[in-house]
Amino acid sequence: MTTPERPAEAPEPFRPSLKDRLRPLELLGLAAAFAAFLALVTFISLQEWKVDWAERWPLWPIVGGVGFIVGLVVLAMLALVGYEPPPAPSQQGVLGEKDEQRRSAGH
Repeated sequence: MTTPERPAEAPEPFRPSLKDRLRPLELLGLAAAFAAFLALVTFISLQEWKVDWAERWPLWPIVGGVGFIVGLVVLAMLALVGYEPPPAPSQQGVLGEKDEQRRSAGH
């Protein structure tokens, strides 16, 4: 009886750091702060115009919601610009084995 060959060990999966995992929460927090700022400015500015409460109430949450969505989209686009994917596992052998083979083949 022959012994079966051991399969090559699979490379360890990529594990993101804590900073990488918390990045989406950071973007959501910044977008929420932007939305709260816009809603507060809208609420205060409508008070100074002596706008009736019935007319003022639906406007500031709408401005805050739109500000949240716009802020989230802008921050996501800016995050994508700076994104660098994790390096792919190397297809080379030990210490550049492929380079040696390429040189000996005359490429």
